[in-house]
Amino acid sequence: MTAHDPLLIIDFGSQVTQLIARRLRELNVYCEIHPFQNVTPAFLADFAPRAVILSGGPASVIDAGSPRPPAEVFELGVPVLGICYGQQVMMQMLGGRVERGDGTAEFGRAYVTPEDGARPDLLTGWFLEGREQVWMSHGDHVAEIAPGFRVLGTSPGAPFAITGDPERNFYAVQFHPEVHHTPNGRTLYENFVKLAGFAGDWTMAAYREEAIRLIREQVGDAQVICGLSGGVDSSVAAVLIHEAIGDQLTCVFVDHGLLRHNEASEVVAMFRDHYNIPLIHADEADLFIGELEGVSDPEVKRKTIGRLFIDVFQRYADQIEGAGFLAQGTLYPDVIESVSFSGGPSVTIKSHHNVGGLPEKMGLKLVEPLRELFKDEVRALGHELGLPASFIGRHPFPGPGLAIRCPGEITRDKLDILRKADAVYLDQIRKHGLYDEIWQAFVALLPVRTVGVMGDGRTYEYACALRAVTSVDGMTADYYPFSHDFLGETATRIINEVRGINRVTYDITSKPPGTIEWE
Repeated sequence: MTAHDPLLIIDFGSQVTQLIARRLRELNVYCEIHPFQNVTPAFLADFAPRAVILSGGPASVIDAGSPRPPAEVFELGVPVLGICYGQQVMMQMLGGRVERGDGTAEFGRAYVTPEDGARPDLLTGWFLEGREQVWMSHGDHVAEIAPGFRVLGTSPGAPFAITGDPERNFYAVQFHPEVHHTPNGRTLYENFVKLAGFAGDWTMAAYREEAIRLIREQVGDAQVICGLSGGVDSSVAAVLIHEAIGDQLTCVFVDHGLLRHNEASEVVAMFRDHYNIPLIHADEADLFIGELEGVSDPEVKRKTIGRLFIDVFQRYADQIEGAGFLAQGTLYPDVIESVSFSGGPSVTIKSHHNVGGLPEKMGLKLVEPLRELFKDEVRALGHELGLPASFIGRHPFPGPGLAIRCPGEITRDKLDILRKADAVYLDQIRKHGLYDEIWQAFVALLPVRTVGVMGDGRTYEYACALRAVTSVDGMTADYYPFSHDFLGETATRIINEVRGINRVTYDITSKPPGTIEWE
């Protein structure tokens, strides 16, 4: 969305670079993350950033061949903020000096205190109570600051915890203001974008208007097909595109028989009745479940579902005359994680099915109106478009559906049992007013039968595991601390109401070391 002044984040491989972007987007500032090796002088001239942030990273600036931004970054005449490795690379390139640890390494919580008289605009609202809690994660340290800089804050392990050259609007911090362990970090970012002169006009209302204009320009009078999963991303993309081009859009909803209770009918009703969007409901449950029955290997499950989905989608898409575009709900994290940091395919964080792949097979051009947005921004756009709050706030649901919540062999009976148990569990969560506090909740039906006693008789039925986690973005997660009363009440309901389960457990594994899903 080039109508907005952009802020450039140069990524040196930090695990929390996305958090920098999220903090800036929360301040209504448009920003993009680009790996350092892609930021050339020509790129800088074309991108024309209003400000630049240099991220953290795992490398040491002392080592030969360590990552560097182009020197032209410091000649743009715009504010630059270096974070952790970004601070060290600024100092090293601008005439300072970085050294190995020697007792000054810091990892975790630390406290920064101000230098006397050091109150530049960057630190407005900081040190009101004498010191600030921050999150450190560094081995190397700045031993000598670059000419023109002065010390603005120190910590026990970082005598140059905050440095700045206010005349050039160059600032650098050794800690990570983007993480929640730096409680006042948002204020620092807010000050930085203010001194850079950002208008703060990155809103979903503005994005909606610009996206509609760009969709119309891109598509013209061609037909567009959208693979609708029923999830938030594809649903918001479909409603946005429909607002732009109306009946030129046709959604294809492939029902693979692995959805939650009543989910297919709810999705179909919303798009056909509420939005009047042309929709093909492809009921292919028999096909998918027929090929999955007896399959136990999780990778085979995923690959089978992916292959069948593409084949079915292609079959229905071929029926749409004049289709020239495929719409996808690709998000910005998908794009970021599919770019290899060092240029080699072996270190790509993830390969996403919706970042390349399907379009090449189909011979269609892509329409991806959400590819600049984070998940929370997609939800905000959904509100802007008028989607029901109950739909926008739904927990994430995996593409393979219940197949990966049923470890071991897939059978129709097991899927029916799982679907019923999951419906009871979610009903309990909603009744207790906990749904919005939880990132994701579901039941996994375990490949284990256990002995039980019901009505004075012996039972030998399945055990299930309840899973509920809290998270910000799904990259890390912790289990939700239900009360024992809630768990006992829920277990009783599942055993009483779902024939086929006689034992209920609760999964208290965090991510890492576990994953959110079971397969």
